[in-house]
Amino acid sequence: MGAGRVGVMLAETLENQGHSVAVIDSNPEAFRRLPADFSGRRVTGMGFDRDALTQAGIDEAYAFAAVSNGDNSNILAARVVRETFGVDNVVARIYDAGRAEMYSRLGIPTVATVRWTVDQMLRRLLPAREMTEYTDSSGKVALVEMSLHAGWIGVPVARLEQASGARVAFLTRWGAGMLLTPESVVQENDVAHVLCAPSSANAVQRVLATPPRKEES
Repeated sequence: MGAGRVGVMLAETLENQGHSVAVIDSNPEAFRRLPADFSGRRVTGMGFDRDALTQAGIDEAYAFAAVSNGDNSNILAARVVRETFGVDNVVARIYDAGRAEMYSRLGIPTVATVRWTVDQMLRRLLPAREMTEYTDSSGKVALVEMSLHAGWIGVPVARLEQASGARVAFLTRWGAGMLLTPESVVQENDVAHVLCAPSSANAVQRVLATPPRKEES
């Protein structure tokens, strides 16, 4: 829902990956932003309207993204899609970071635009700072992006996990995600994406932002 810059980018990316995509927007002029070769459905209407959702194929949908420019519309659409149509993979973009956190606790995954922008800026200003990418609806598990001290280069990921007490979900290497194997070793410029309790994220980052002790290297 939403044919703005984010919605168009999502639609284009998903279609390029082989997915069938439908885009809903209340303004038919917004569809002009879509690529000329976009083959998905274009539905004029509100994303929380059942008729519009049905036209878009919500009964067969695997996922739904509410990325219009209105917080209330995005949350309402996300709730309708999840609670009425039973779609599990739903996410809503929220401009108000406080509301985003509240709705996440209610089981509606959200992305707070302002918080994301601030985190991106801080990530570059303070390289040793962790950045939460996802928190489950219970608030007990977080996926956190963390920088690694150069001293970890050449160290097996398994030892990194032992030292930090966290689980490394995957690494980003030269801009691409990399799944781990038992033999995976940290390389230069790797970024770790770590699963841990939100309350322990700072402590985990402190371990990873400093050289490993001799027994860990």
